[in-house]
Amino acid sequence: MSVRVRFAPSPTGTLHVGSARTALFNWLFAKHEGGTFILRIEDTDQKRSNPVYLQDINESLAFLGISADEGPYFQSQRQAIYKDHVDRLIAAGKARLQDGGVVFPVPPQQVTFADLLHGDITVDTTLFESLVLLKSDGTPTYNFACVVDDALMKITHIIRGDDHIANTPKQILLYQAMGFSLPVFAHIPLIVGADRARLSKRQGATSVAEYRAAGYLGEAFFNYLALLGWSPGGNREFVPPAEIVQLFDLTKVKKAAAFFDQRKLDWLNSQYLKQLPVPTLADLLAQRLQAKGLLSQAVDRAWLERIAALLQDRLKVLEDIEEEHNFFFQEPLVYQEKAVEKFLRQDGMGPRLLELKERLSRLADFETAAIEQAVRGMVAEQHLEAKDLIHPARVAVTGRAVSPPLFEVMSILGKEKVISRLDYAATVLAKG
Repeated sequence: MSVRVRFAPSPTGTLHVGSARTALFNWLFAKHEGGTFILRIEDTDQKRSNPVYLQDINESLAFLGISADEGPYFQSQRQAIYKDHVDRLIAAGKARLQDGGVVFPVPPQQVTFADLLHGDITVDTTLFESLVLLKSDGTPTYNFACVVDDALMKITHIIRGDDHIANTPKQILLYQAMGFSLPVFAHIPLIVGADRARLSKRQGATSVAEYRAAGYLGEAFFNYLALLGWSPGGNREFVPPAEIVQLFDLTKVKKAAAFFDQRKLDWLNSQYLKQLPVPTLADLLAQRLQAKGLLSQAVDRAWLERIAALLQDRLKVLEDIEEEHNFFFQEPLVYQEKAVEKFLRQDGMGPRLLELKERLSRLADFETAAIEQAVRGMVAEQHLEAKDLIHPARVAVTGRAVSPPLFEVMSILGKEKVISRLDYAATVLAKG
């Protein structure tokens, strides 16, 4: 039997991290088994459905490297199919008209189904005495449309969040009433935040779009989501997507809720960033900076690659470039007030920075080694501690108390910009 799975989001909001993980597990199972991954858009709620959210679903799946083998199919275009199956149930005496809609009466009984992860689950149908199939406006309900589609699309395995366990016995009754064979059910654990409650906006970012915008790499996010509730063994955390496809085993998915650890995601993303070729990282940084107006289209490629190489081991996500290292691109420079107060507003700091400015301005070669020699030479001649000059100089040229190695930063910034910033810090910010 050829494996066929589906991912069926509703275009009523941005793609949630939990839904993305569901899509990923379905896709991984299909790829591992040599099966088919189907995309179905459940857009029967036309009032809430929005093309913007459909675009977000497509972009978020593409970000993760997930593409459909079939589809997308749209439920809004399948209304005649649902109506036909409702008519058959009415004709067979299994459903009836009620209040302008169609309902499916459910006699009291026990429904037991096998779940690939949870084992046998039994539900008493007295919890739901009847099921609405069609609403009074003619639109099908979720449980009914879902069963018709899954059966007609020959879905073999339904892999979804365990918040759907309550829907499964209802759907099984509909499968049986319409004479459809049952698929295999596997309900995967939900993702929880730091407070062990279901991942929500209170925890921070919850949509794939937010992580994409922050500059997480698709491969890193894929790797992280795949290991939420499943493990390749050996306590491995860095597992490239192609290898995850080879190793993925649906039966090894854990039953317990999966904890979303932001720090682990940041670490994992930093590992993927470190492995990028420098020119590729430079391209990604350029795209971000140009989109935010911090970098012109006519950028000096060699200069940008120097920055990429310097920052590669320091970046957790791409947005760090504009959050923590914008001093390379921003004019006028924005200074951290605490850093200015601590390092520049000391007696005699103005003349000290002006002296450094003069020494650096005389350098014919504004490379890292020459800059370091000039700075350390001044430290030695004036019997200073290195930190008494290097820390204030760092604040003067970067606006920050913490930066990558200062001498290399200065070399990349270039003589003109460094001299100008030292002069401004000495005459405007520092104490005389």
